[in-house]
Order: sequence, then C-alpha cells, then structure tokens
Amino acid sequence: MDTVQNNAVATVHYTGTLPETGEVFDTSEGRDPLVFLVGHRQMITGFEEEMIGAKVGERRTFTLEAERAYGERQEENVTTFPRSDFAAVEAQVPLEVGMTLVADMIDGPRPFTILSVDEQTISADFNHKLAGKSLTFSVEVVELRAAEESEVSHGHVHGKGGVTH
Repeated sequence: MDTVQNNAVATVHYTGTLPETGEVFDTSEGRDPLVFLVGHRQMITGFEEEMIGAKVGERRTFTLEAERAYGERQEENVTTFPRSDFAAVEAQVPLEVGMTLVADMIDGPRPFTILSVDEQTISADFNHKLAGKSLTFSVEVVELRAAEESEVSHGHVHGKGGVTH
C-alpha cells in the first residue's frame, strides 16, 4: 500500500491547533502515533479527505472549517435539567461550570459540558467542545498497510494501536 486510501490502516503523528490562537488542542507528540482504518468514520471527515493520497514520510498541514471538522454548534444540543437529576453525581463530586460528564442516552454514552449550575437546574451543552471551530492539523504519515479482511468487516484496526478481541 503506497498511499492513504480507503481500507488502508494509516499510522500518523499529528498536532491539532486552533488557527486563530495557535493553541494545541490535541497531539500525538510524546505518545504512540494514531492508528486508524481509513474510510470507516473513525476520523472527522475533513481529516481523512485531506490525507487521501499521502505517502509514508509525507507531512501535510491543512485547516478545516467547522463543517468539515466537528460541525457547527447547534443550540438544540444545549438543554436544562433539574438539578435533582444529578443527586448521585453530586454525592461524589461538586458540580462545576466547565466540568465534562457523560450521560447514558438511548443511542449510547454522550459527553456534555456543564454551562451553569443554580439551586434548581443545570444547563448542559452536548455539542462537541470543538464544534463551530476551524481546526488546523499538521500530520505525518508514519506507516501504511492494507487492512485485513476482518478489520474491514469489523470497521476498526486490530492489534497494536487498535482493538484487541
């Protein structure tokens, strides 16, 4: 496998920054590289699109607008709950603005950020923390290989950097 393409297992080092401030929001620096199965919705769409065709050793830098990253912020993802719904959590830790918690929803676990806390209610934001933001990535392809049949059928990488089952 010579280039990043669908059903390739790509191993990359990356740094993600906010273009308006240069703040690093995520990086593999000092950690193992990121391993993912291309074309199986493991990465944000724009990231994969920008990496298609890259070769081992190639470095690409690109900026994604919000719609190609985590999408625009959606106000319907901000909601208010009765504070009493959080009694079990509050028994263990004090609730604070900015705290991230995970809610068990019908479609699975969903992280949210606490926006406000008063005596009666808690305001929660279920938007991704990077929703509505442009993101810049600097990515170097470290390794490429063709995915195994079982990886393609399962939709994820097996072994080092992937799922073991």
